[in-house]
Amino acid sequence: MQYSTILFEVNNNVARITMNRPEAANALNVDMAKDLMHASLRCSEDAAIRAVILTGAGRLFSGGGDLKSFAAHGENMPYHLKEVTTYLHAAVSRFTRMDAPVIAAVNGTAGGAGMSLCCFCDLVLAAESAKFTMAYTRVGLTPDGSSTYFLPRIVGLKRALELTLTNRMLSAQEAMEWGIVTKVVPDANLQAEADTLAAQLATGAPGAFGGVKRLLHSGWSETLETQMELETQIIAARAHTADGREGIAAFIEKRAAKFTGK
Repeated sequence: MQYSTILFEVNNNVARITMNRPEAANALNVDMAKDLMHASLRCSEDAAIRAVILTGAGRLFSGGGDLKSFAAHGENMPYHLKEVTTYLHAAVSRFTRMDAPVIAAVNGTAGGAGMSLCCFCDLVLAAESAKFTMAYTRVGLTPDGSSTYFLPRIVGLKRALELTLTNRMLSAQEAMEWGIVTKVVPDANLQAEADTLAAQLATGAPGAFGGVKRLLHSGWSETLETQMELETQIIAARAHTADGREGIAAFIEKRAAKFTGK
């Protein structure tokens, strides 16, 4: 698969996706939305990919939507925005629901859609200089890219409203205190830290990771009894798998488990 706006590489079971429009602040246009969708499909279908890193080329993670490309469509801009968000939302859905954990390595600013991309990622590492802002209402628009789903669940409704109504800029440290960021690291160490974390996750049991993601996302909408039944079904299903049996055997035998993804 050839991509025009992202770099995609796989090494040692880790896929690295780099948004690659540094001359345009890695802004999201229709081509990048398509590329992210195709990358998400590949990551969800390739059993060799057991962890994913999402980052940006150059000084910024992503400045958000490419407003110039949107405006160029004139009266057809509403149609164009539906096309962009259709591809983008398909990508978010696949990344969220696949087994492999997704790590955001946030360099520089994550604004608008860039911040939305951070919200869906399972783990978020931020450089000390990183900044986060929703930015949508500043230009008379409303959020997309899943942020209205994930952000209130991460920070609470009132803080989500504050971020989207005032476009407050959060430092990396503030974003970590609010739960948006998992860990803040020195700028020079960001990519190495992401690589180390992804390598660790890539040795884990993919099916267990996928089960965790599905359970934690479903827990917001299910009743207690339904959620506990889902827990029962998924933990029992894990016992059918080679990885589930290997993990238990390794614990009993006091050795490191060797998960194969089966």
